[in-house]
Amino acid sequence: MATTMTAASTIGSTATWSTSTAVRLRTGDVIEIEIAGQTASAMVLLASGDAVILDACDGSTPFVVRLSDLGDVRIFDPRRN
Repeated sequence: MATTMTAASTIGSTATWSTSTAVRLRTGDVIEIEIAGQTASAMVLLASGDAVILDACDGSTPFVVRLSDLGDVRIFDPRRN
């Protein structure tokens, strides 16, 4: 069973990204976030009640982000066209 968490979010209207003001992050989600002014994609390796472990899939070490520090999030949704 996947653990979920909710984050405040402003979401773009691109067809392949979910659109909502509240985002539920689940293990396995591919997300887009902003880090130091740069947009980055990452996979959610583990989601818990107040933090997520993210893998940028670029060879770097996965990192932990607290929900309160996450900021804007877009979740890739392959079911949308």
